[in-house]
Amino acid sequence: MLQKKVCMLGAFAVGKTSLVRRYVDSIFSEKYTTTIGVKIDKKVVSLGAQDISLLLWDVYGEDNHQKVLPAYLRGMAGYLLVVDPTRPNTYKSAVSLNKLVNDTLGPKPFVLVLNKSDLKEDWENETVDVQALKDEAVAVMETSAKTDSGVSEMFQSMASALLPKNSRGSIPDE
Repeated sequence: MLQKKVCMLGAFAVGKTSLVRRYVDSIFSEKYTTTIGVKIDKKVVSLGAQDISLLLWDVYGEDNHQKVLPAYLRGMAGYLLVVDPTRPNTYKSAVSLNKLVNDTLGPKPFVLVLNKSDLKEDWENETVDVQALKDEAVAVMETSAKTDSGVSEMFQSMASALLPKNSRGSIPDE
């Protein structure tokens, strides 16, 4: 079975931990807990006849006082770049983190995650730089850890992008 390291990257409080907990443990909590360092979970994703084990690295959120360390990215096959569209500054953080990955490891497949779709009426317009991220991402997905909307599809999309090209043909559309 294939095993791939996938990092959850984004600003603080965009919902990275909530997305992982919803997907791995089927749990959602309104209580905010700051991630210190990194929390690692594992989940097997079935894509047609192929199983892939995702090692999910939930990396602490970036803010003005704390930047993601390049060491956490080592060995990463792909990443989920999470933004909270109710907070426009999280777009800037996403652009910065994408640049960090490219400068550290070169291009890696990523899914741009617009989280908190349950608050869509509060979403603010994206910055111009976000369009470049959308063009570069293997997928752009709207999710809500609270309502469990788009969460498993997001992880399946990431897993699919990590499969060797010759085995992708057998993946059913969902």
